[in-house]
Amino acid sequence: MARRNSVEQLPKPVRDWLDNSLVAGNFSGYQALEDALRERGCTVSKSAIHRYGQKIERRFAAIKASTEAARMLTEGAADDQDARSEAVIALVQTELFESIVNLQEASDEDIDPTERIALLSSAAKNIATLSRASVNLKKFQNEVRSKVEAAAAAVDKVVKNGGLSDDAADAIRRQILGIAT
Repeated sequence: MARRNSVEQLPKPVRDWLDNSLVAGNFSGYQALEDALRERGCTVSKSAIHRYGQKIERRFAAIKASTEAARMLTEGAADDQDARSEAVIALVQTELFESIVNLQEASDEDIDPTERIALLSSAAKNIATLSRASVNLKKFQNEVRSKVEAAAAAVDKVVKNGGLSDDAADAIRRQILGIAT
């Protein structure tokens, strides 16, 4: 089993303070954080704080990006083609990819080889599930697109046979296809 780093061995209140200080300091000022921890009776090197800070910063950035993506998705209108699911699948695929890269970068000291294999196996299973979901989603989107285009063509034919102008037929077609401004 890998040895926990010195920051993770800190008492929870001190680690919580460090987390907040890292965020408040925009993940900088590691020397000052080392000094402040020493004043609190904890000996942690600037390098260990920096490694820990990078990990927290990556998590913070991922949460921020996911939150922003979710906000943008919910601001959208109708989701007939299931664009939200597509975005969620993409976010999860990105996170899995980053996790695999982190796992590959981890040394044998960080993670037991048996645990590494189990994590990679689990990731592979999840990637397969996501790939199937992505394929099914694209199939659904293509079916919706085909039905909408067929409906637009049928309406276009009816409208033109009914005596409407080409401009009016084109306006109706754009409305059905969702490209009206």
